[in-house]
Amino acid sequence: MTSMHETPGELVSVARALDAAGLVPNKSGNVSCRSKAGFLITPAGMPYADLSAAALVEVPLEGAPAARGTRPSSEWRMHQAIYAARPDVAAVVHTHSPRATALACAGRGIPAFHYMIALAGGDVRCMPYATFGTAGLAERALEGLTGRRAALLGNHGVITVGPTLRVAHSVAVEVENLAGQYLALLAAGLEPRLLSADELERVTAKFADYGRLPT
Repeated sequence: MTSMHETPGELVSVARALDAAGLVPNKSGNVSCRSKAGFLITPAGMPYADLSAAALVEVPLEGAPAARGTRPSSEWRMHQAIYAARPDVAAVVHTHSPRATALACAGRGIPAFHYMIALAGGDVRCMPYATFGTAGLAERALEGLTGRRAALLGNHGVITVGPTLRVAHSVAVEVENLAGQYLALLAAGLEPRLLSADELERVTAKFADYGRLPT
């Protein structure tokens, strides 16, 4: 099991940073991290500028959240499924970042055209559409994240994971950056040259030494 070093304050900081960067427009997206009793997640419908640690909602690793008090994000099922299936994950970030979401709406993933995609564990898959807040979407997300730290959710957005909030946040930011580069190539009518699996393994090893991919 991944060690827990996150605090509610760190979760709030990540949510506000995503908002400031324009990656969660109009209160979209959500952020969570493991807790002693399950996981903490951002509440439904609250602007991130108004978010405080006290507003975070704790959800168990099994079953539904409490029916009283502040409602958790509608995507709590997706976060819950990821934590149940991925003991290496201690934080989840879900965004509607504009350029990556544009690719998701085209049903197009991000190929391994730049070495920074190693932060995501390899090419970023785009999964078929499923209605938001459903078990079906949770299943799609899990499938897309197999062996990865990022996936695109068809006609929806982006999901990233990590052993810490910092890593999950960094991957979300990098996926949006890569999406912009890929869209620029497509707009120019160019096909990117892809990196081999062997090269991605070498980059991942170098990142571990450099400190980009802590375990």
